[in-house]
Amino acid sequence: MYVPKESQPKQGGGAGKARDGEKGGKRKIVAQNKKARHDYAIIDTYEAGLVLTGTEVKSLREGRTSLTDGFVQIDRGEAWLHNAHIPEYHQGSWTNHSARRKRKLLLHREEIDKLESKAQETGHTIVPLAVYFRDGRAKAEIALARGKKEYDKRQALREKQDRRESDRAIAAAKRRQRGV
Repeated sequence: MYVPKESQPKQGGGAGKARDGEKGGKRKIVAQNKKARHDYAIIDTYEAGLVLTGTEVKSLREGRTSLTDGFVQIDRGEAWLHNAHIPEYHQGSWTNHSARRKRKLLLHREEIDKLESKAQETGHTIVPLAVYFRDGRAKAEIALARGKKEYDKRQALREKQDRRESDRAIAAAKRRQRGV
């Protein structure tokens, strides 16, 4: 019996590549660095691959990591992620990794050169914003950032609070309007 190609089940048995409007498939976020967005003004963001060992990947898949103290350094033309805490895999053996070791980031040469030149300017740094899986590969979102002053942080918090209050007022007005 002939079955048209459109109605045949897809081979491969998997979900395929799901798109969410970005280049590549869906992102499964493992950890975010909310403190970095508060402490720094983000200038530019980059997606970098992470070079990990097997137990690090297993620990990441369990959703166990912290980026709060992390930073990126360019050393001899290579980008390295420092102080990102990926705890030891609890079922690991002697092959376990050290929790705060430096990890290599995979970026294009032009991106590394641009980051290195910008990071050497006064007040600029490179910080990790998130660690996630895209199409089964561990990725890190890093950002070129400039440190915020204390008054900038207070202003950002004030704006966030004002936005929240206005949203609440709008929602309350809509509820009253539906009730009448």
